[in-house]
Order: sequence, then C-alpha cells, then structure tokens
Amino acid sequence: MKRWLMMLCCACAGLAAPALFAASSGPPQPSASTYAQRMQWFADAKFGIFIHWGIYSVDGITESWSFFDGDIPYADYMKQLKGFTASRYDPQAWADLIKASGAKYAVLTSKHHDGVALWPTKRGLNVVKDTPARRDLVGPFVKALRKDDLKVGLYFSVIDWSSPLYPAFTHDQTRYQIKDDPGRWNRFVTYYQDQVHDLTNRYHPDLYWFDGDWEHTAEQWHSKQLRDWIMTHNPDAIINSRLAGWGDYGTPEQGVPIARPPYKYWELCLTMNNSWGWQPHDHHFKSTDQLIRILADTASMGGNLLLDIGPRADGTIPKIEADTLRQIGQWLGKNGEAIYGTVAGIPKDYYAGASTLSPDHKTLYLFIDGDPQGPVLVKGLTNRVVRAWVVGNGTILSPQRVGATLGNAPAPLYVDVPEDTLDPQHVTAIGLALDGPIKLYRDTSKPTQLNPDEPTMRAIQ
Repeated sequence: MKRWLMMLCCACAGLAAPALFAASSGPPQPSASTYAQRMQWFADAKFGIFIHWGIYSVDGITESWSFFDGDIPYADYMKQLKGFTASRYDPQAWADLIKASGAKYAVLTSKHHDGVALWPTKRGLNVVKDTPARRDLVGPFVKALRKDDLKVGLYFSVIDWSSPLYPAFTHDQTRYQIKDDPGRWNRFVTYYQDQVHDLTNRYHPDLYWFDGDWEHTAEQWHSKQLRDWIMTHNPDAIINSRLAGWGDYGTPEQGVPIARPPYKYWELCLTMNNSWGWQPHDHHFKSTDQLIRILADTASMGGNLLLDIGPRADGTIPKIEADTLRQIGQWLGKNGEAIYGTVAGIPKDYYAGASTLSPDHKTLYLFIDGDPQGPVLVKGLTNRVVRAWVVGNGTILSPQRVGATLGNAPAPLYVDVPEDTLDPQHVTAIGLALDGPIKLYRDTSKPTQLNPDEPTMRAIQ
C-alpha cells in the first residue's frame, strides 16, 4: 500500500476527478441501470477481506517499501524468494474462514510493487519459477472462493520496481525518464497490461483492485485502453479507483472518513494492526469490538469495509487474525440484516451514532456502542414506528414520543433498550420498522415569538 503522503495525494487527486462520471475524453459510459446492476453485489456486500501475501512475509518486513525506502538493500529483500514455501497453504481453509467471517468477497495480492507474482505469469518474477512454492497460488484460492459462493477480487500493482523496463527502482535511484526513452516505457506498459490480460483470461475476477497509479498519469499508464479491454473481456467486472481515475468506486485507506466520501460507491481498506503483510513484531491489533464499530460506521455512510489479514510465508493465518474474523462472523450472524444490503443511514443530528436503512427506506437500524445509560434518542422522525426490536436477539421494544413541540415538528422518539438485551461484548443493533419510507423533519422557519433585537438573540461579538 502507499505511504501516507502518497495516499493523501492520491485521495486529493481522486476528489478532483471522480472515477467513472468523467469527461468527454473518457470511455463510452454505461447507462445508469447497467452501472447500478454491475455494482449491486458490491453495494450489498458491505464486508470483504483483503489478503496481503508475498515474499515479504518470509522475514516479516514491510511489503516492497522496505527496499524502495532504503530500509534494507534490494538484494537482501529478494533473498526472501528462497524462503517463500507456502508449504502449509490451504486455499479452501482460507475461503472457509472468510465465509465464516461474514465477508462476501475477498481480494488477494496477485502482485505487489516488488513485482513478484503469485501466479505463473510469463512476464517477470513469480513464485512458481522463482520460489520453493513451485505452484500457482492464485488459481486454487479463486476456485475455493467460488465454491463458497464468495466474490473474487485480485489486487494488482501496476508498478513493478523489479522490472528493468520500469523507470523507478528505489527512492534514490531511477533507471530512466519516460521523456528520454518513451519506447522503453511503452514496452513496460505492454508488459504490465499483458499480465492483467493473463489474470483475466485465467481467473475472470469479479473485482480488479489496482494500486500504484500515483507514479504516472492516466495517459502514461494507458488506463483507458486497459479499462476498455477489461470491460470487453469481462463485462461484469468492477474496477477500483486506483487505475488513474478509470475505476468504479473510491478507496479511502486506513482512517474511517468523518463524512461520506464523494462517491456513489466506496470501500475503506483497513489493517487489523498497523501492517498489511505479516509482521511478527506488530502487536497493535484492533479489538473485535473496534472493528465491528468501524464496520457499522462505514456501512452508515454507504461504504464497504475491506479488512486486511497477513498470512505467514508458509500460508498459515495468525491465530489472532483468524479468531477475530470468526468473532466478527458471529456478530454478523446475529446482526447481519442491519449491515448487508443496507444503504446509508440518517445524519447524526437526528441520531448521535451510526445507522443504516433498508433499501426501501422503511426500516431504520441504529447501532449502540456499549451501554447507553438510558433511552436512545431519535430526533425529527416524522414516521410512526410500527415495530421496534433488538436485532441480535429479537427482543421487542416500546419506543415513546416524549414532550410537545411547536409547529409541525415531531416529538423526540425515545427507545428504551433494557440492559439485559444489549450485546454484552459488542455493538448492539436495534431495528425500527416504519409506516412508510423514512421522513425526517427539518425546520427552516424562524421563531416568531422572540424579538430578534433582544440582546439574547444578537450574535456574540
């Protein structure tokens, strides 16, 4: 993944030029219905698993960046090829764990910036010919995911810092400038796009998760041509925003946005600790409850959570990561209706917490962190609540309108959630079935019973 400064630059670039709904120089745009239909499974999924696996797991160091940034010499980084065995790799067990987590899709790093591919690509380095693993690691996982009825995502870095055709090598060393040798650059473009063609023809992924586009422009990457080729050969595919502005959805990284990102569809990619790949000395793991809260927060803004795990070089998944996934799955098993298939909830000036809505907007789901120490308050809800319940256990609740209001404003709604019905460990979800699509009141009139010239109404100087 990118360093934070680079990530910020990419995010700003993405905000300046949103991916799909772009200018006349863009590809022929699909109709809104076609785009929506293609994106529907992604919008409904809400939760996916990211898997960073590569030779960097041998020594447990930072993927690719460790040599690029000069933390270790490139030659030492590449010595890890000899230790990457995948000797205990069980792709079906991986897929089964992902299914148990409640995730609906997974994204595997088929090739990171170091250029080492996990499948037998004919171009560049790969684990089949260059490591003791000696086999395709992508194909069996794709097959296992589909057996478990999970969508398949493949991460692919357009960068290849190991390729002699690529301009950049390390932070301090550059092989050449594109303007000085455009032919060499064009050979690299053919090289990397041939790899994407190969991934497509072999595995037909449901989702392409590109990375590394920040080093060059969309025109230099020939992003339009690659997108057009993908959509011709895999017309149901979804592409993330990191194909230099030619993707379908936004990809903020690590931090939960304060406000909803400016995309119709978006996905937060997040590590369990502070590292993408396996690093044995990184013990800064987020708790299961923290991750569930992040999932609820993300869904409340209409986004997906792509939660990362980092297997070891032998293919085993650390116990703490596997346990966390199962615990999230247990919570989703009880509360999934408040997450899957939902849309963004109501603004926090109506409910001071995360919320989601059913697609028809007739059910409002509220997420409660811990013990609210009293009734939960919803303001400005015009609808009548026909049923209220604790999603995780079915307990029926009795919300009440309290107090009188002026004009047409609805009275505040208080929902008392008895302590013994709260989730004792994690977030509690409650459902409010409404008498129709949700209607929220917002008073735009000015008070008439007060004199605006009175001192208490004047602005503070």
